[in-house]
Amino acid sequence: MTEPIPIVRGAVPATEERVGSDAVAEGKAKKVKAAKPSKSGSQGQLPTNREIRRAVSEARKERSRVERGEVRRFTKRSRRRRMVWLASLGTLAALVVGVALTAFSPLMALKTIDIAGTARIDATAVKKALDNQIGRPLPLVDQGAIRADLAAFPLIRSYSVESHPPNTIVVRIVERQPIGVVAAGAKFDLVDAAKVTIATTDARPDGFPLIQATGAAQDADAKSGFAAAASVLSALPPSLLAQVDTITAATRDDVGFTLRGKSATVVWGSADDSDLKAAALAALIQSVPTANRYDVSSPHSVTTG
Repeated sequence: MTEPIPIVRGAVPATEERVGSDAVAEGKAKKVKAAKPSKSGSQGQLPTNREIRRAVSEARKERSRVERGEVRRFTKRSRRRRMVWLASLGTLAALVVGVALTAFSPLMALKTIDIAGTARIDATAVKKALDNQIGRPLPLVDQGAIRADLAAFPLIRSYSVESHPPNTIVVRIVERQPIGVVAAGAKFDLVDAAKVTIATTDARPDGFPLIQATGAAQDADAKSGFAAAASVLSALPPSLLAQVDTITAATRDDVGFTLRGKSATVVWGSADDSDLKAAALAALIQSVPTANRYDVSSPHSVTTG
């Protein structure tokens, strides 16, 4: 009987043993690698502080960007209005600066002075008195100096100054208008309503009434007899004024005058209601031309005699 042949397990070849060891090592390495936390914090691992700070910073930046976009969207209209206002203000400022530079430049220097409205006053003399303004820019023309220079002409009642760029001003003068004659000794002064002497002559000027005010009535203030007589003469229409020969005023409430060529007298009374009295007198003269006396001191109850 034959004996069984024993099976002897041989040793594993070195190469196979090494291959097996490498596979086991590689498997263990993969397990270890998989067990290590990743930098990205994946696979349920907590992020690092650096990653948290970076994420918060990026979130803030994104939020700021979104907020800026929303602000721009909701303030678009107001920003447009503000831009329009700024542009308008800039244009206005530029215009003002340009006008100022032009106005005060030598191009706007005064070269010509024109005088208008004079009859009794010598316009050449007035222009010569204002020559000190020549060469000034129009905005710098000295109104105070002009007023002082024109004060030397008593016949000027009022005036106005008009600028005509680039180099001219026009001085418009309103002269004093004579209303009557006042005896001054052997001479006669032609005066206006303020008793300013316009001219002095040796003979009584034709066409003007002689004003005779006695006592306190000679004063030229508003309560004087002269002021009352001047007020009456100023209220008369030209057709009646031409007929007045001599007007008297003992007091402010006692004004009367005589008519030329008629030897008729007019009792006027005070200077009140002068317009109404003038209309009544004109009607009386037309209706009763031969009367020697016309009493209009009470304009609602006039009489003749």
